[in-house]
Amino acid sequence: MESVVVPIVLGIFIVVLGICNFKGNINSIHWYHRQRVAEENKMAYAKLMGVGTVLCGAGIIVFGTLSLVTELTKLSFFTIIGSASVIIGLIISLGISLYAMIKYNKGIF
Repeated sequence: MESVVVPIVLGIFIVVLGICNFKGNINSIHWYHRQRVAEENKMAYAKLMGVGTVLCGAGIIVFGTLSLVTELTKLSFFTIIGSASVIIGLIISLGISLYAMIKYNKGIF
């Protein structure tokens, strides 16, 4: 059962962090990625980073939920779908975050 609880709790934590980012609090983003963002672009940057973070957390929550369904039904098909949701969520999340860094931070390094 702990194999189900950990991803769900982690996903919820990441979603809450993403919501904080979306509302304009970018203190959780590494200082290097914040320092070159112009003041007038901080809110747009925060929103994009927040969306990326929320999608990442949502993929993890879906994985945890489908893992619970797998434990209850003994059908491993749901774990495969959950794993795909994590991978898709991470790819989309990284894409959005990289786009935000390149657009507002003038690069990723």
